Amino acid sequence: MIIALRLIIALGLILSLYSFYVEKKIAKNKKYSPLCDISSKASCKKSFTSKYGHIFLVSNSLLGIGFYLVALLLTFSSFASLIFYMALPSMLMTLYLAYISFFIQKNFCLVCTSIYLVNILVLILANNIF
Repeated sequence: MIIALRLIIALGLILSLYSFYVEKKIAKNKKYSPLCDISSKASCKKSFTSKYGHIFLVSNSLLGIGFYLVALLLTFSSFASLIFYMALPSMLMTLYLAYISFFIQKNFCLVCTSIYLVNILVLILANNIF
């Protein structure tokens, strides 16, 4: 189970790194169209560049990168049980951002939704392992 948790966390890290990459590309070129932009109603660009794409002036993708790096490192330590306690507030943020995306922006962000699923799995696996 610890291997599954590490793989899920690694996937979250990769998705967050991709999000950060897309944000930087959009900042340099407003016309950039990432692979995750499927239509006007299914757009990661719309989510990443919205006012909800940053919390306290910090990009959500950077927060995700930090979260997944710390969680991954914790899986190799005797403090791995802390992942569950980190995942709880992360889950609250996930629910908030999912609500914003689906009901306020009326947008389906493929990358965001994938990260939401990763966060749910991290919470479940961390609870079952530790």
